[in-house]
Amino acid sequence: MNEKTLEQLMQLTKKYSEIEKQLENPELIPRDKYTQLTKEHSRLEPIIEQYWKYEKINKEIIEAKKALATEQDQELCEMLKIDIKANEIELEKAENELKLTLIPKDINDDKNVIIEIRGAVGGDEANIFAGDLYRMYSKYCEIQRWKIETIEAKEAINGGFSYIAFMVKGKHVFAKLKFEAGGHRVQRVPKTESQGRVHTSIATVAVLPEVNEVEIKINNSDLRIDTYRSSGAGGQHVNTTDSAIRITHIPTGVVVTSQDGRSQHDNKDKAMRVLRAKLYEKKVEEEQGRIGNLRKTAVGSGDRSEKIRTYNYPQNRVTDHRIGLSLLKLDCIMEGNIDEIIIDLISSEQKEKLENIDENITVLK
Repeated sequence: MNEKTLEQLMQLTKKYSEIEKQLENPELIPRDKYTQLTKEHSRLEPIIEQYWKYEKINKEIIEAKKALATEQDQELCEMLKIDIKANEIELEKAENELKLTLIPKDINDDKNVIIEIRGAVGGDEANIFAGDLYRMYSKYCEIQRWKIETIEAKEAINGGFSYIAFMVKGKHVFAKLKFEAGGHRVQRVPKTESQGRVHTSIATVAVLPEVNEVEIKINNSDLRIDTYRSSGAGGQHVNTTDSAIRITHIPTGVVVTSQDGRSQHDNKDKAMRVLRAKLYEKKVEEEQGRIGNLRKTAVGSGDRSEKIRTYNYPQNRVTDHRIGLSLLKLDCIMEGNIDEIIIDLISSEQKEKLENIDENITVLK
């Protein structure tokens, strides 16, 4: 642990002690201030406790080394050396655990997500691949025991989807699926290709955390809501009633639609969820732009124009370009077994954050 990091941890400890002192007399603190202090206390507690553990072991090593420098008894010297070696192993372990507590948590990790998949470059083949990706994610959600709800699906004439949006509900959904945002490139011979040539097509994936009405407030006066008749695959109301919903957020121009719900009310509810998610994404992007914090991590920016992965069918290979991972089991991955890729992406992100640990502490302060 470098001196700068230790100095910052000492400052965090001082801040933690000050908060504890204030919380000793809760009746003297306004309610909103008390809530803020308890949240800050909970956030700092695991870090400070781990830091104290680290400091305790470090102090024991220092004292043992001092004793060893003056000890004349050979047997006691050997015992001190054994203790020092054992404590140095424990110190390294405590340091690694301390660093892990300093990794900033993504506030959206426990949220449900809305996924949008679009056939982008490559015409029919891109749409067919968008359908393949939807099937892959559906299988993965089934393995994870997550629930899927379709929001809107625009089926392509020759198969697949030109666009499909769906919600995924379950535990730690965003924590895993957030890495799927970006451009997915497929290399394979289309069924319509008579010469046997490999074509390259792209489908894009957007992953948006579900946000509630408190996080994003929307004024009804800012909305234009239109109804229209559903088309394509859907429920029993398709082509019989004006149950599909289109919502336009006038200040931003963001437009969302939903037509796969069982009723107009259901479609409106789904469309509002998508709208809140899109406005939240827009707000985060604007805030990041203002503070100039656009440094890409090891797993990329999440921009849907960024090509993140290639699926090469002739070689049965999938390559994630962000971490340089190639696996020769594309057939297995397309059946929803993508956890191996996701786990490596999570590890890469954690490694990146550990390398910038001093920045993480600055944010905590």
